[in-house]
Amino acid sequence: SRLTSKICANSLLIIHNCVNMAADHAENKQKAAKFGHNERHTPFLTSLLAGGLAGTSVDVALFPIDTLKTRLQSPHGFLAAGGFSGVYRGILAAAAGSAPGAALFFGTYETMKPVIGKWQDKYGGVSSSPALSHMIAASIGEAAACLVRVPTEVLKSNMQTNAAGTSTLASTFRLVLSEKDGRAFASNIFGGLYRGYGITLMREVPFAFIQFPLYERFKVEWGKHQGHETSPFQAAACGSFSGGIAAGFTTPLDVVKTRLMLGSDKSGVPYQGAGDVIKKVISEEGSAVLLSGIQPRVMWISIGGFVFFGAYETFRLFLMPSSWQ
Repeated sequence: SRLTSKICANSLLIIHNCVNMAADHAENKQKAAKFGHNERHTPFLTSLLAGGLAGTSVDVALFPIDTLKTRLQSPHGFLAAGGFSGVYRGILAAAAGSAPGAALFFGTYETMKPVIGKWQDKYGGVSSSPALSHMIAASIGEAAACLVRVPTEVLKSNMQTNAAGTSTLASTFRLVLSEKDGRAFASNIFGGLYRGYGITLMREVPFAFIQFPLYERFKVEWGKHQGHETSPFQAAACGSFSGGIAAGFTTPLDVVKTRLMLGSDKSGVPYQGAGDVIKKVISEEGSAVLLSGIQPRVMWISIGGFVFFGAYETFRLFLMPSSWQ
């Protein structure tokens, strides 16, 4: 009958749609396996060593640019903070902290990416975006790295701006350690070594939120275009571009971080937190100061991103056990 024919036709249409949906689902799973949550697995020790070597390479190579950026952000002004002289002041502090800081970050980041990806695949839903897993893994990595990076930054910033009593790394360490005024985390134990830890996380986490999903996405799209994984040189270009974008957007947070780590304004009045820094900067110097140092920061991080990610991917390939390749 006509009704029976209609029912059969509708049944065939439903079956056809189900087959198409299954095929699409299988294709999406294959794409995800190639470019999505099937994250590459890097042994913890390999990522630790490769990250440490890459961090040291970039921090030492580009230290003078970082010094100029820090002096531009000083409340005392660029020339009073040292101008173009002594641009390598504080390099020992940077070198001492860059290797363990970068090692901790990449060791944590590479470990957490597949873990978070598997968790997302298990629970599915809206949260199954690879970008989200990269954001979360990078944020956890930054929190770990800042345990080393913040004390390094505090010592380095004080030496770069020629603060009183900072002629050597040892004297700067003693000076910062003696600051037990409660303005830093656990100051009765660590003195001012962790001054600015909170704002550093507030800078690094948004930076990682922007940079690493872009970095990973650029690599995926480049790999799709050429039909194979990106080379270390191509990864370096992806890191440079994504880092420059993230650096520009997070410059105001970097200015606040630098001021907190220096400890006081140009009159010697101690800052009472990030809110106090922002209030004083806007009322006394103008809101444009929150973008001070943006040019050397973007340049430093763009060049640094190229060196850093290129070095990391190169060291990673060199150090990878043959059984993992």
